Amino acid sequence: MTHRLSLLVKIQLPKFAALLIGVRTVALSAVPIPDAPFWQDVAVRIPHAPGLTNASFKKLCVDKEDVVYVLTDKGVARVFDDKLALDKSYRPFAGKLAQDIALTPEGNLAYRFADGWVSNGDNGRLNLSNTNSWLRPPSVLKARAGMPWPELTCQATVPGGMWYGTKRGAFFERTGTNSPYATPSAPGIEPPRFRYYAGQRWLRDDHVRDLAVDLDGHVWVLTQTGLNKIEFRLTTLATKAEWFHRKIRSRNLRYGFTAERRLLVPGDITSSEMIDTDNDGGWTSYYLGALGAQYAVTKNTVVRQQAWESFAALERLQNIHTNTGFPGRTFERKGFKFSDPDRWRDAPDPGWEWKGHTSSDEICSQTYAHAVMWELVATNATERARIATNFVRIVDHILAHDLYLVDVDGQPTLWGRWHPDYVNWFPPTIHDRQLNSAEITASLQLAFAMTGNTRYREKAFELFRKHGYLTNSLSSLKLIAPTAGYVHQGNNMGDEWNHSDDELAFFCYWPLVRFAFNEELRAQYREVVREHLEFEGPERYPIWNFIAAACGVKEFDPAGAVWTLRGTPLDTIAWRVTNSHRQDITKLPANFMGRQLKELLPPGERLIARINTQPFILDHGDDATDFPGDEFLLGYWLGRYVGAISAP
Repeated sequence: MTHRLSLLVKIQLPKFAALLIGVRTVALSAVPIPDAPFWQDVAVRIPHAPGLTNASFKKLCVDKEDVVYVLTDKGVARVFDDKLALDKSYRPFAGKLAQDIALTPEGNLAYRFADGWVSNGDNGRLNLSNTNSWLRPPSVLKARAGMPWPELTCQATVPGGMWYGTKRGAFFERTGTNSPYATPSAPGIEPPRFRYYAGQRWLRDDHVRDLAVDLDGHVWVLTQTGLNKIEFRLTTLATKAEWFHRKIRSRNLRYGFTAERRLLVPGDITSSEMIDTDNDGGWTSYYLGALGAQYAVTKNTVVRQQAWESFAALERLQNIHTNTGFPGRTFERKGFKFSDPDRWRDAPDPGWEWKGHTSSDEICSQTYAHAVMWELVATNATERARIATNFVRIVDHILAHDLYLVDVDGQPTLWGRWHPDYVNWFPPTIHDRQLNSAEITASLQLAFAMTGNTRYREKAFELFRKHGYLTNSLSSLKLIAPTAGYVHQGNNMGDEWNHSDDELAFFCYWPLVRFAFNEELRAQYREVVREHLEFEGPERYPIWNFIAAACGVKEFDPAGAVWTLRGTPLDTIAWRVTNSHRQDITKLPANFMGRQLKELLPPGERLIARINTQPFILDHGDDATDFPGDEFLLGYWLGRYVGAISAP
């Protein structure tokens, strides 16, 4: 079988290579966005020494030497090597409790004790007769209309704007241009007026007592429970991508899968453990897409090897059991499964278990992954035959079971259904009719391209001719609307715009367009992608934009994608994010798309979630999950692959 596949791959390669040249020429016609340096905001956790346990934090000062001091009810503390501890530097102050701290006009720290003010500056000679000239009363804080939250507690003026503390977080208001705090931005996209920092992604708690900006432009925020730091680091997308790459390689790989981490103590990554999820094969497929695009751009052999390591995990999803062509969702050593315990089965190897009940999600994502591996990673016929063998087994399983994905119990899985009785049961107003038609078509097209076996093409055209699958696939998304009365095994299929379907559709588009049977079909499919991107355009999602570009769609949004990539936080923990109280946004009534607000908030102010979740959500997060960050890598390297983002 392997030898036959190798010969067929050699026969098909020249024709397919010409196809790819045509697609990439269209995508590369636009001028790429330069990877210019930008300011990345980063939360720096400041540990507190045991002596500050249960302290009351009152005031913050940063002196002319950039030393950070905090007034507490236990004494004055200062930052030593990024740790806050009580300051015992001055022996004459021992046993005295400062009642206040302030900066002199020269920028030295002054302490007020019961018997007056003292300072280490000016050789210890503080002019006590002139303290009223620099101990001015705090300014009156006035909240203007449209601020994120009106209960102001403090403020600090900086070039290009003002920082404010409130009882519900801190925010920066931009009043000028070229401010390092006005992130994110991209060519043609104006930086936001406000940048809002709240929740444990950024702060220990949201009640801000004081704030100050140090000489390097970093922002120190004192809240009820302690000291916080928001750093602004000059970086590039390429540097950021390498950071995410190393983060995944060192922290989020489990048996070749990209793995989520469960934090047993919120915020403490040292308490975390890697866990299985419902879609390990799917998430890993998207990571393979990132590695494939990176290898296509850089020809880095280490990246290529990493791609093969994760591809081997997809292979093992099939060979860990005996149900030929059925990819499991994930696998784990026996006795350590985490997710959905009722969906696991014993493997022939007594030391392992695997998770069944596989969905169309995995089939769609793995079709994409196999396409990328075959197209961008494989360098010879033997490697393509290996990829083809693994993928064709899946397609053959589906065909052998009358267009169903059948589990070890002999029953179709909940969503693994492409039979006309299921697909055409849906009206055109429910996306599943279009999506499932496109999914099976894409799989058959890829199987045909890999093998040259005409049975796959004939089956696709039979579905076109007899069951309307081409008409279904080309159906306009403008028809999708609330539709009552269609319930599949307890699931109401027409009550919302399903954003998981957006995920599946775009990854389906890659093999659907790039492996189309002919140019006429390719042009028709491309119009579907273009229209879908119109619906998703407000999200400024890099992956959707750059997959569309890879399919030859000219009307995509590279600037919006770069805006998102630049604004993506480095902190991948799914912190609880709350925005429903904000007064600078426009909340929307309940709607079919599920969008809760009009404005697209910068990525650092909204939920961290997987690729199947739309970003217009006000409040979200569990404080206990660390995501790999492979969505950033896929977006960036697809942008590089289609020529939308320049090399550094």
